[in-house]
Amino acid sequence: MTELREGQGAGRMVLISGPSGCGKSTIIQRLLSSPGVEFSVSATTRLMREGEVDGVDYHFLSKGEFRTKVEEGAFIEWAEVYGNLYGTLRAPMEAAIDAGRVFLVEIDVQGALQLRALGEDGVFVFIAPPSFEELQKRLVGRGTEGPEVVERRLKKAEDEYRERVKYDHVVVNDDLDKAVAEVRSLAGIAEEKS
Repeated sequence: MTELREGQGAGRMVLISGPSGCGKSTIIQRLLSSPGVEFSVSATTRLMREGEVDGVDYHFLSKGEFRTKVEEGAFIEWAEVYGNLYGTLRAPMEAAIDAGRVFLVEIDVQGALQLRALGEDGVFVFIAPPSFEELQKRLVGRGTEGPEVVERRLKKAEDEYRERVKYDHVVVNDDLDKAVAEVRSLAGIAEEKS
């Protein structure tokens, strides 16, 4: 785990994982309003969707470009998901850390454990729902997925939840403000300026 040096503003990678519906994206959005925090923009080979912007939502690459970057060691981790390739680029992370910034990576459990096994230095934070009943309510409340998709996400959430013991910290998101404050403290992120 990265040593947080008091007052030195040392850069570090902070990985945030958790099941779909646990609130990790909302927590990250709140943290991004703090000075000295940068968000990892993943690379992907999937097609750009309407309204997405290259370099903002994702770095959109062809499969050939992606595979070349894999061979060059340009990714700290990558995976194939439903026929598309996704990865976290090393150069932006190193630039942010060298500049003394906190580099936030929102990553699935599989990717986080891959980084852990490779010995990548960072603060690993698992965001947990207060309960699986609450998680189901959140997923159904979105109204974006049918019952079979919600059921599949809940099953995956149970599998991911078992892996939480491999993280440095587990934050239960039962109160958003409290969860944001806890992650901010664990990551060594300064309070927002008023």
